Amino acid sequence: MTDGPGMGQCECGAVAGPLGVCADYYHGILAEEQADPQMYRWHAPVVCAYLLQHPSGAHEKYLDVQFRMLQLYVDKGLDALLRVAAHQVARNKHGTRSSYDMRPFEGYGSLPPGGPPGHFRAAFCELPFSDGSFVSDGHLAYGRRIETIVEATVESWRSVQA
Repeated sequence: MTDGPGMGQCECGAVAGPLGVCADYYHGILAEEQADPQMYRWHAPVVCAYLLQHPSGAHEKYLDVQFRMLQLYVDKGLDALLRVAAHQVARNKHGTRSSYDMRPFEGYGSLPPGGPPGHFRAAFCELPFSDGSFVSDGHLAYGRRIETIVEATVESWRSVQA
């Protein structure tokens, strides 16, 4: 188990689960999704939500775009986010462009100053893990749980500016 700021507590404020703190869950998800294309569909929201809940391990210059990506996901769903992500990859292929195309994120708020929030109503270390998998009860159930974490992440960051 990775140590958090308090004994058995994660940087995001959550209490460690059976696998440890959120970093332990995050690394487990990343490993499992490599062998599961259906699970991998949620890779972008997983990475963005994890980094926004644990910004000490993130590159600060990308957090604003990651926050906007999560807002787009909450607003328009996974397929819309996957289209935008594919557009960004195609646009930046072979290093021809080094920045994000921000047009898909127009209308979504920037990352509020004064963060990170101290607590999120849903965290990675609360994800169920059984039979050696995060998707033992199906991909849609896993997707709903990731969506809950994403919504909690956006909600907590928005509360920082209030």
